[in-house]
Amino acid sequence: MINILIVEDEMSVRILTRAKLKDVYNIFEADSGKSALDILEHHHIDLIICDIMMPEMDGYEFVKSLRDSKDMTPVIFLTAMNTFAHKKKGFALGIDDYMTKPIDYEELSWRIDALLRRARIANEQKLVVGNMTLKADSLSAEINGIAKELTEIESKLLFKLLSYPGVVFTKQQLMDEVWGYDTESDYNTIKTYISRLRNKCADCDGFELVSVRGLGYKGVIKNEVAENEKQ
Repeated sequence: MINILIVEDEMSVRILTRAKLKDVYNIFEADSGKSALDILEHHHIDLIICDIMMPEMDGYEFVKSLRDSKDMTPVIFLTAMNTFAHKKKGFALGIDDYMTKPIDYEELSWRIDALLRRARIANEQKLVVGNMTLKADSLSAEINGIAKELTEIESKLLFKLLSYPGVVFTKQQLMDEVWGYDTESDYNTIKTYISRLRNKCADCDGFELVSVRGLGYKGVIKNEVAENEKQ
């Protein structure tokens, strides 16, 4: 069974989160980053849900300690701190996702599923969608056995969107996570790269890159597109 560690100093939040997840996952709990590190020393954890503001060791210090020790366990920040500066600091330290309170537990569930899927993909270093195979260490996508060359940015952008099928990424998220926080590129650059990827992957039967008006982009698996059209 998959092990999830909830790092949260508010007992009521821990109890409610455990109640929402315990039927699907094996839950561990910690009330600070320090106690979470103790749990990680003795148990295998597949994913961590972590608050920022906590006693002894806060979420930032906890994640820094993890990444400094080369522990790449997926981390979701679940916090009331919702400014851009807080999000930027979290992603810069190495978190994988960020949600703000109050918690939408349905959304949390599919974000957990997406991160666990991404972790499996990262371990395998390969993503297969329909008739396309995308390898993380290769600047190409193989479609029907034919290699399509990709730039580094194209490869990272495609891998990002297809690792989280159905998840909408804002343009700013994509700029920060694919191009980097210090990029001088603008949102029109994303539009250009999405257009290039659509052209290069036109023969792929497994997914679509969908524009979400006013928000950003998402990768959608083709059977999910068909289901949505029926509704």
